Amino acid sequence: MLTLGNIFVLMLLATGGAWLWHNHGLRERALERVKLHCAKLGIELLDGNVALKKIAFIKDANGRRRLARVYNFEFTVTGESRHNGTITQFGAHSAQIELEPYPMPFDDTPAVADVVKPRAEVIEMSQWRQEHTKWRP
Repeated sequence: MLTLGNIFVLMLLATGGAWLWHNHGLRERALERVKLHCAKLGIELLDGNVALKKIAFIKDANGRRRLARVYNFEFTVTGESRHNGTITQFGAHSAQIELEPYPMPFDDTPAVADVVKPRAEVIEMSQWRQEHTKWRP
């Protein structure tokens, strides 16, 4: 027979399971957001995951303290070294993604100064004055 204590334990277990399931969904949303951000910047997300760093009260854009989850992830630019990043989420909404400084990849395209060459012409001042001054009687 079920007692009140047994029902309380079952409800507690069900609540814990629902909370874990909800957190897993939030982690998946954070992972998708990080993947999109890395693809936009042209960097590679390493290990394809994010890890929960902490759950804390953090100020949002309006300056109010709200319960937030902070996830860590690692990325690479050149494939040689790992760099850390964090994503902060308030519920299902991503607040910010922070990346530690990383080297910019070398680009083979020529610099703008190499493409646009200045034109140099020698202009006679007397000729310029004749062409650009208005006729005065």
